Amino acid sequence: MHGNRVKEQLNAGGIATVIRGHKLTSDTIDFLGPQEFDGFWLEGEHGDVVWSEIGDLTRACDLWGKSSLMRVQANDIGIITRTLDNGASGIVVPHVNTISDAEKVVQAARFSPDGVRGVYSGRRSYGSSDFYDRANEDTLLVVLIEEVQAVENLSEILTVDQIDVFFVAPGDLAQSMGLLGQQGNQEVQSLVDYALSKIVAAGRCAGAMGFEPMLEHYIGLGVKMLLANYDDWLNSGAKRYASRIQTLSAS
Repeated sequence: MHGNRVKEQLNAGGIATVIRGHKLTSDTIDFLGPQEFDGFWLEGEHGDVVWSEIGDLTRACDLWGKSSLMRVQANDIGIITRTLDNGASGIVVPHVNTISDAEKVVQAARFSPDGVRGVYSGRRSYGSSDFYDRANEDTLLVVLIEEVQAVENLSEILTVDQIDVFFVAPGDLAQSMGLLGQQGNQEVQSLVDYALSKIVAAGRCAGAMGFEPMLEHYIGLGVKMLLANYDDWLNSGAKRYASRIQTLSAS
C-alpha cells in the first residue's frame, strides 16, 4: 500500500478531484499524471477495462501518486475482492439502494474485523509487514446513489460505517424518475441537491459530477469529491481551435 491521495485529501477536509474519459490507458494516465488531480476513475461497469489491465492502470496511478478508483459492474463480493486484489486503491459500487446493499460493500472490501474480504495479498502487499491493516485503512469505498429507492432509503444507508463517499449520480437517477437522458431537468437537479444536502447534514462525504458550470453550486452545498470528464476539455478545446481557424481564414 502506498497511501490513498483521495482519501487523505478527504480526511484533511479538502476537496478531492477525480478524472475519467472515453478511454483511460496507462499512457493516458502518464500523460495526465503531472496535472493536479487526486485520482483516476477506472471504468469497469460501462467501459472496456478487463482484469488483465487493472495492474498496469493502477501501477500508472501509483507512479504519479494518484488514487485508482475502479467502478465495478456489480455489488458482488467476488468482483469487489478481485478488483482490489489486482491493485485498485478504491472501488466505486453502483446501485446501492438499501442499508443491506451498503453493508455488503463494506463486508466485501474490508478484511476482518471490519469485513470478510478473502485473505489474499497481491502486489500491494509486497514489502509490507502490516498489509491487512493498511488495506483496511487506506482502501477508499464509494457507493453510488443513483435510484429513487436509494434516496428514499438514504437516512439508513448513511448510518453504515466504513463507506468514504456517497456519490449522487444524476444520469441513472433521472432514468429511475422516468426522465431518461434528462439529468439537467430541474426535478432531477432538485433531487440531486436534496440527496447531497442530506449526506452533508449527516456528517458524511458527498460526491457529485464536477461539471464546470456546477462547481460553485456543488462546492457550496458541501460536496467533497468531484468527478470530471477530460472528454469535455478535448471537445471544447477542439471547437475553440476550429473556430479560430475559421475566423482567421475569413479575415
